[in-house]
Amino acid sequence: MQKYPNTEQMEVKEPKHDGTTMRKALLVINCIILSIGNCGGPLIMRLYFIHGGNRIWFSSWLETSGCPIILLPIACAYMHRSRTADPTSENKLFYLERPLFLAAIVLGIITGLDNYFYCYGLSRFPVSTSSLIVASQLAFTAGFAFLLVKQKFTAYSINAVFLLTIGAGVLALHSSSDRPANEPNREYITGFVMTLAASALYGFILPLVELTYKKAKQEISYSLVMEIQLVMCLVATAFCTVGMLINNDFKLVGSEAREFELGETKYYLVVISSAIIWQCFFLGGIGVVFWASSLLSGILVLFLLLVTELVAVIFFNETLKPRRVCHLLSRCGASFPTSMVTSSKAKRRNQILKSR
Repeated sequence: MQKYPNTEQMEVKEPKHDGTTMRKALLVINCIILSIGNCGGPLIMRLYFIHGGNRIWFSSWLETSGCPIILLPIACAYMHRSRTADPTSENKLFYLERPLFLAAIVLGIITGLDNYFYCYGLSRFPVSTSSLIVASQLAFTAGFAFLLVKQKFTAYSINAVFLLTIGAGVLALHSSSDRPANEPNREYITGFVMTLAASALYGFILPLVELTYKKAKQEISYSLVMEIQLVMCLVATAFCTVGMLINNDFKLVGSEAREFELGETKYYLVVISSAIIWQCFFLGGIGVVFWASSLLSGILVLFLLLVTELVAVIFFNETLKPRRVCHLLSRCGASFPTSMVTSSKAKRRNQILKSR
């Protein structure tokens, strides 16, 4: 599914010894990377499905199989520490300790299952419709956050949950009019349920990640967050690999490539691009939060989701009906004040940490 970065948790340790110019340059780079991943991931995956691709486990595998790319920024962080750190201090390539490593494995398994649910739904739904259903994850996130981390709710967060839940419910009541031609009723309903399940599962993942950070006995830095993300993606990829083996996807990818409507060469270009673009989403989101704030990351993700839906309307001839426009506006109205409050709390927390 289209995944949203866990923005609040990563503002734990701020970068040091970096000049203002370098900080701004890195922020711009991460904004560009996030834009590519947030807009390109769902679109290129939908392109795979509408032109003859039908391997659900394979498309799920593509969402995290590009994770070796994360080794590049981890290596860059290691080299940066080697040049700037105290010569007497120990500098390691990986700082992930066993408790966090085991937690990342559990999160990776859940992520792999979530990827399968999301890809199944996207194979049945247009990008614009799928994105609107996925927006209901805020209600699930709020519920699980209350249960797992004892999240306290404000008027802004309650308003956001209410508006987004009502919007998703209205969409569900009118979803039959978005059905593609010749789509069986059973498969379409299954796609809707799977997309909603993906939303619920990701709503469970975010508070679980927050709980993991709270229980961690080591300092959370940007490098450590990338290491956790790497382990999660590797495990999710392994999970989907098992699904591919059971479903014989590896044997059928070659024949699917030959029968792809855009040609065999473009088929492999699409799948390789998909693997790379999804990693841009995760790395860009983490980078924007680390170098700027959760407010900027939240606003950027929200804006880019709207752009994604509009691009899907233009290139895939999807229909943007009035109820979708209303839901987009309600989502913007609900998310913006919530992002403001979240960013304000994060800044106050950082100020308290600095004063200690």
